[in-house]
Amino acid sequence: MRFLMWLLTYAAGLSVAAWLLDGIWFEGAKNGQAELQDKIVPLLVVALILGLVSTFVEPVIKLISLPFIILTLGFLLLVINALMLLLTARLADAFDLGFHVDGFWNALLGSIIVTIVGWGVRVAIPYRG
Repeated sequence: MRFLMWLLTYAAGLSVAAWLLDGIWFEGAKNGQAELQDKIVPLLVVALILGLVSTFVEPVIKLISLPFIILTLGFLLLVINALMLLLTARLADAFDLGFHVDGFWNALLGSIIVTIVGWGVRVAIPYRG
């Protein structure tokens, strides 16, 4: 149950980011039932990739860059989150999932959106497991 909540939280954040930003998108139909059919599996797989990147790669990067994080008063964390979203897009491209992020600024805004939506989902649906 915890894994499912984790996956759906990332999927919700990614879908909102793709909906709000023109520079983040999934390939496929643009409207209606066809859009849902074309994009639900890639969305869940990309959410899984983002979750794995956030679990295994991000802590190592944060540990290595800890002095710079302190020096920048934590603002480097925004850059790290954006780079993790770009890495997720590269991995999704390698697996031909049709997920794209155009450039650093879209990744930065997208990572902020994913974080805020994830926080909102966790507040709205608290997990008691």
